[in-house]
Amino acid sequence: QLQLVESGGGLVQPGGSLRLACAATGEALDDYAVGWFRQGPGKGAEAISCVSTSGDSTNYADSVKGRFTISRDNAKNVVFLQMSSLKPEDTAIYYCAARPDAACTLSPTTYIRWGRGTQVTVSS
Repeated sequence: QLQLVESGGGLVQPGGSLRLACAATGEALDDYAVGWFRQGPGKGAEAISCVSTSGDSTNYADSVKGRFTISRDNAKNVVFLQMSSLKPEDTAIYYCAARPDAACTLSPTTYIRWGRGTQVTVSS
């Protein structure tokens, strides 16, 4: 019943910033840990970040650590991904996904609900 919709993607120059949002409907998002994943052109899927149900723990891939920040607002049923110092290699379709567990993981196999994705293009 949970449905996820990503937003906030677009075209940005290298070094710029974007904030992605993952909005949930159908169920309370605070029952789910949430992760962000991406698929770049000619590349395989890559886990980016995840956040626990309460928001008290997070995890990041080495490729984005120090540049991206994940957060959540359970009262509004939304998870954010703040992206800064963007690089051309960050160009990808970004997906959010939810798993019915308090803890988060960067492994995609246990995420049971996925959004359709939002395109992020980093180019000069």
